[in-house]
Amino acid sequence: MINEPSVDALIRKLGTNEEPASRYELCVVVAKRTRQIIEQMQSTGVTELPGKQKEIVLACQEIMNGKVKSAHD
Repeated sequence: MINEPSVDALIRKLGTNEEPASRYELCVVVAKRTRQIIEQMQSTGVTELPGKQKEIVLACQEIMNGKVKSAHD
């Protein structure tokens, strides 16, 4: 279970004041980024992230750091 960053903090970071993100949108963005991280690891031969960190935790941290945004169609 991911406690930090919190779901509410991730939703606030992912959305904007004009168009807030939903929990569904957060789930989709985290899942897509997690799959990208796993694919990158497989293509480079990396078996573990530093500190035995999980891919989903890294994806959530990237959202909090502003490295990952949601693309609105």
